Amino acid sequence: MKQLIEMQKLAFFIVALLAAVATSRCNAAAAIRMQLTHADAGGRGLAGRELMQRMALRSKARVARLLSSSATAPVSPGGCAGGVLGSSEYLVHLAIGTPPQPGQLTLDTGSDLIWTQCTPCLSCFDQALPCFNPSTSSTLALLPCSSTTCQDLQLTSCGTGNPKSWPNQTCVYTYSYGDKSVTTGLLDVEKFTFGAGASVGSSVAGVIFGCGIFYSGVFRSNETGIAGFGRGPSSLPSQLKAGNFSHCFTAVTGSKPSTVLLDLPADLYKDGRGAVQTTPLVQTLYYLSLKGITVGSTRLPVPESEFALRNGTTGGTIIDSGTAITSLPPRVYRLVRSAFAAQVKLPVVAAGNATGPYVCFTAPPRTKPDVPKLVLHLEGATLDLPRENYVFEVEDAGNSYLCLAMIEGGDMTTIGNFQQQNMHVLYDLQNNKLSFVPAQCDKL
Repeated sequence: MKQLIEMQKLAFFIVALLAAVATSRCNAAAAIRMQLTHADAGGRGLAGRELMQRMALRSKARVARLLSSSATAPVSPGGCAGGVLGSSEYLVHLAIGTPPQPGQLTLDTGSDLIWTQCTPCLSCFDQALPCFNPSTSSTLALLPCSSTTCQDLQLTSCGTGNPKSWPNQTCVYTYSYGDKSVTTGLLDVEKFTFGAGASVGSSVAGVIFGCGIFYSGVFRSNETGIAGFGRGPSSLPSQLKAGNFSHCFTAVTGSKPSTVLLDLPADLYKDGRGAVQTTPLVQTLYYLSLKGITVGSTRLPVPESEFALRNGTTGGTIIDSGTAITSLPPRVYRLVRSAFAAQVKLPVVAAGNATGPYVCFTAPPRTKPDVPKLVLHLEGATLDLPRENYVFEVEDAGNSYLCLAMIEGGDMTTIGNFQQQNMHVLYDLQNNKLSFVPAQCDKL
């Protein structure tokens, strides 16, 4: 009987522990798993070359944004239904409020604020899901202008009660990005639910987010807003007090969902397929120190980028969830392209509609030609890319092409998610380190 009572106590303790995880608050982080889908998941009925060209176009726009470009696009006013594919790479699936309302936010390691479009939406981009309706949630609270989070943001003001949607003494935010896109609305506090469905998964109360009612910029897509995973105090990892987060991207043109994890359990980051590599995170954001690139038998030096020199940093390379294809500064890209072309032993294809911005080669049909290895040498770590993470094959008008999945960009190297496929990437926020290891991301 005594043993039975002890077993009952243990069972009760386990149930209570699981319940505590499911309703954890922002001041006590618990492991959270979220599902991601890629913007081009399943191919969307497009040919391989079209998908790769779309990724290149999004990557160029993203690099321009990271470098504070002035590129903008018009926005459709007042819409919260329908829409076309736009600038997103990976969408985080979650729900907001009580009862939970579904949202899909762009995973963005390059910004901090969490925000979604809300009703009444006065000027918004079209989105596939309904806008979040704060008036139907029983757990929503308005954030006062005196709050620390409100004061930490660069541009905020205090609601005066006019218009009615901006109650008196409520924090009104304006958050802008490098491409001049802007979101404006109220800072609210809500319950977020992370999981596969709108009403299941881990729920976290007290998440501060932007309830956007004005937007101007580049979005015309199936996202509803942005989940900032940057290093500022308003980002999702910071609010959940996560010591780390990680993502594992499946094949970008496949249909299998990817995973993002916050506060990773210690035994989960062990796949057994290769040695874990670790490199320091430099300065703010997620900058890395890239020392060189090896193409086959040739090691190429990587000089300090113009971006790093101009900004007085030592990290001219950024790893970014929002960039599809790795881009290199012009002089580095040309060195890599020349070394690759010299060793691949295939005829170079003239630039055109079939190849887009990529360097491509004519390949024999239904073959898999040998290609030189491609290795990124980071400080203290080596990113030895598998073949499928830096080359792709396409068919066009009866011809077969093999292409290098890298493009020429601005004056900063950006490591994109094509190069991160089937790799578990861990951002150790407490120790300022980034680790990565090969993984089967669909089985994580």
